[in-house]
Amino acid sequence: MLVLVAPGQGAQTPGFLTPWLDLPGAADRIAAWSDAIGLDLAHYGTEADADAIRDTAVAQPLLVAAGLLSAAALDASPNVVAGHSVGEITAAALAGVIGDEAALRLVRTRGLAMAEAAAVADTGMAALLGGDPDVSVAHLEKLGLTPANVNGAGQIVAAGTAAQIAALVEDAPEGVRRVVPLKVAGAFHTHHMAPAVDRLREAAAALAPADPVVTYVSNADGKVVTTGDEVISRLVGQVANPVRWDLCMETFKELGVTALIEACPGGTLTGLAKRALPGVQTLALKTPDDLDAARALISEHAGA
Repeated sequence: MLVLVAPGQGAQTPGFLTPWLDLPGAADRIAAWSDAIGLDLAHYGTEADADAIRDTAVAQPLLVAAGLLSAAALDASPNVVAGHSVGEITAAALAGVIGDEAALRLVRTRGLAMAEAAAVADTGMAALLGGDPDVSVAHLEKLGLTPANVNGAGQIVAAGTAAQIAALVEDAPEGVRRVVPLKVAGAFHTHHMAPAVDRLREAAAALAPADPVVTYVSNADGKVVTTGDEVISRLVGQVANPVRWDLCMETFKELGVTALIEACPGGTLTGLAKRALPGVQTLALKTPDDLDAARALISEHAGA
């Protein structure tokens, strides 16, 4: 049983797209997507520096494009798909709910809308290292913060105003070794993103989604979603609601997943899986050099 997962914002690094553009047809595909959304994906994926690709409006389309490009090169038929945060748009395309270009148009709107919402107030996010999740969540709520990403494997990301993040740094939950403020533009997956939800809902209304052709797991609650309309509805709402990747991994266990491949730029979700899903083989697509090993894993683990 094979699951193909797509990473979220923060996985991108300068130049990560460069080797993928050498694959047959890849540069043409990226150029067509760039024209469709008015953003030079090749430039940002090969030449731009870390600050440029940290911009929410750039990072999100770049991640979806990279995920789709690497999945196409892999040419796999996974049993299950899922995505972390913006990676859910990649997963929706991989599941056949929307086409690749529609996914890029949707994520372009998402990135711009979230960047605009983040500019309204001084907000941010911070990662909690260690500690008991229940204790940490209760402490965050006491400080007015949102557990925006509950990632499993002992990892929680808090989000809120800059003042609330500063208070958290000074007053960490019991058992937490360290609080690390993240270099992000705002408090994603919280009520601060409500204006972006409205923008995304308008864009989603123009879509004609199909039902998933493979098992699609939602990071809203780890549930399997069987209709295209529900997938899109959840994609819209998740912008202002927490990511429950921990529950997604619990569902992978229940489904009997035996192998996990993470689309480009892989690494983050495979790292979580190694700690939370013992016995599950993992592989991250970082460069095209990883494709042969991924295909071997698919031939061993992809079920009917």
